[in-house]
Amino acid sequence: MTIHLYSGLTAELVLLAAALWTVQAGAQTPADSLPLPAYRSALEGYQPYTDKKVGNWKEANDNVGRIGGWREYAKEASESQTPEVTAKPVPDAAPTQPRREKP
Repeated sequence: MTIHLYSGLTAELVLLAAALWTVQAGAQTPADSLPLPAYRSALEGYQPYTDKKVGNWKEANDNVGRIGGWREYAKEASESQTPEVTAKPVPDAAPTQPRREKP
């Protein structure tokens, strides 16, 4: 293959472009040497469904009846949600007055 150049300036530009291209191509790092983020599968902790043995439903219903029924469970749930207030008054605190709006 023969390349015919019309002037010396064009030949110098071609050589300069070729030299820059080879430097750039050599400066690139291969993809194998780049650090990769740690891969963690979304299914890593997956546990397949297992059919669990359930108790006798008739015994469970009888037990609820002995305890006091659904009202007992509701009472326990409402007691656990009520926070205990144990605020002690501050000895030197001034009593608060309601804010009065100007007429």
